[in-house]
Amino acid sequence: MANKIRKGDEVIVLTGRDKGKRGVVLSRSGEEHLLIEGINLVKKHVKPNPMKGEAGGIITKVAPIHQSNVAIFNPATGKADRVGFKVDLSAEKGQKRVRVFRSSGEAIKVA
Repeated sequence: MANKIRKGDEVIVLTGRDKGKRGVVLSRSGEEHLLIEGINLVKKHVKPNPMKGEAGGIITKVAPIHQSNVAIFNPATGKADRVGFKVDLSAEKGQKRVRVFRSSGEAIKVA
């Protein structure tokens, strides 16, 4: 399956406690999970590590969220949208697949 959501895309959460929130994809964690800025924040208790100079305590970090629970954000409509692919025949080295919004068919601009 092709990666429809990539690093740098602005997405909106469809389900869960962060439903309706928007954020930018920081990275892909594994095959199907994403790390999204400001989404799915969890608290983690960490021990101090004097060898590395790290203090202990409770830190807030971003946890992975499954890609099926998010959709790409379409700035033209202001809503979530699905991703499709079209073949761009005007590419210099033959054919190239381009990601497009399913509702409008316009190409997704990479941030």
